[in-house]
This record gives sequence, C-alpha cells and structure tokens, in this order.
Amino acid sequence: MAESVERITVLPKLPARRGDAHKGDFGRVLVVGGSRGMIGAPALAANAALRGGAGLVTVAVPETVQLAAAALCPCATSVPLACAADGTPAGDAVRQAMDAAEGCDVLAVGPGMARGTVQRDIVRAAVEQTAPVVLDADGLNNLAEIDNWAALVRCPLVLTPHPGEFATLTGGAVAPIQSDREGVALAAARQWASAGTALVVALKGAGTVVTDGRRVYVNATGNPGMATGGSGDVLTGLSAALLAQGVEPFDAACLAVYVHGLAGDLAAEKLGEVSLIASDLLDFLPQAMKKAAG
Repeated sequence: MAESVERITVLPKLPARRGDAHKGDFGRVLVVGGSRGMIGAPALAANAALRGGAGLVTVAVPETVQLAAAALCPCATSVPLACAADGTPAGDAVRQAMDAAEGCDVLAVGPGMARGTVQRDIVRAAVEQTAPVVLDADGLNNLAEIDNWAALVRCPLVLTPHPGEFATLTGGAVAPIQSDREGVALAAARQWASAGTALVVALKGAGTVVTDGRRVYVNATGNPGMATGGSGDVLTGLSAALLAQGVEPFDAACLAVYVHGLAGDLAAEKLGEVSLIASDLLDFLPQAMKKAAG
C-alpha cells in the first residue's frame, strides 16, 4: 500500500427518528433479482432492508416467481418482470426494472438473479442511472461480463463480493486475494473509482474489508456459522436500507457489515454456529441494530 490510508475504528450511528416521522422519511429500496432456482434470495434482501429501517421496499423479480417471492416478504411490494418461455427474463424486463427504480432512493441488484444477457443489461442500466446501487451475487458476476464497466458508472456504488466474486471481477485467483485482502481491496477500489461518484468495496469473509480507496475498515464481528447460503443477501438488503436513510456509501457499508456480523454473533450465541441459517440473521437484526445505536 504505497498510498496512505485512513483506518476507521469508530462507526457512524443512525440519527434518532422524529416523533412525527412517516415511512416516506426512511427511504425507498428496490431489490432486483430472483430466478426459478433462487426465489428466496431477493426476499431475504427485501426483509433485511425492512429490518434495517427502510421505509418502503419493492422486489422486482421474474413474473414466474413473483407470487412466491412476495409471499416470503409480505411487508414489501413486488413487481413482475417479463419472462421468455423458458422462465428467464425477457428483453422488456430491463425497462420494467428501470421503471420500478423511478422514485426509489436505492437499488439492490443481484440476489438470486442468475446470469444471462438480459440480466447483464439490467446491471448495466442500474449502474448507468444515478441512484445509489448495492451490487452482490450475480449482480457482480454479470457486471464482470461488461467491458470496461467502471467507465459506465454514474451512481454511488457499493460492491459486496466474496473472494470468488472478487476474483471474477478482477480476473485473479482466490488464493492471492485471501493472502492480501486489504491490499487487493484498496487497489480495486482505486482502480474502479470514477470522478464524481463514490465507489466502495466490501470484500466479505472473516474480517470483512470495507474501503473506498482512501479509508479502510476491517470488521471484527461475525463467525463461521454465517458461512451459509443467503447470508450475503441479508447484507445486501441491510446495506441498501442504510443508504436509503441517508448514510453515505462508505459509512453505510461499514455499519452494515458490523451489524450483519453482530446479528450473526447474537444468533450463534442463541442457536449455535452449526445450525445457523440466513433467515436467523433477520430475527436478530433488531437486537443488533439496537446495540449498534448504543
């Protein structure tokens, strides 16, 4: 790390809510994702966004799975995206997803999305608009297939890859990434940053590294029980919720990984690490958010 970097040890806090507040005061989140084989992922993200304090949450998923996904997150609204005969998103899904994004404060793109031409076009359209975007899972894998994607970004962007997804984005291998997690995250954030937009990398894993290329935070919460399918979807929704409430991208990512890990620690204390599943994190997010608020 040739350039100096500021190490962050004090996390931000959400402001207290006014007594006359209403749901419109706490942001609107759109979750875009889902597929026939991954119905639960966007629902986990939507529920995490609600538990994280977002006022209104919408899930935009293929019409073939809309009702199933909606049933898993009853406090969110839903939008059906057009599908081809095989159940994969059709071309109209890009316009429909961006229409749903109108009026939303934050987009969370990728949970359960799967990979394909239309999904890639949705990701491209998302990063070319101006509302903040959280990209995870196949949102990242589709992004990696867009040539020179960093030059297209017009929005504040939070990327939340695990080491495998980070390797896909960078064209590297997992082992070197894991041997220098801070260094590679910092280098990537600096490389991908564009003038006038915030870009944050949260490299997940034991000691998640969050950086915008100038600052770095290494998270100390979390445990091996969180190494389970869907855990990252919860982080995606939580990150989006904090952004929707006006927390700037780097601070939102830092606070999200801390609270996410703390919810995992609280869940493991009660349930044990072996049996912990991602939906357990949703149950412990309220207590974790309360603890984080001090």
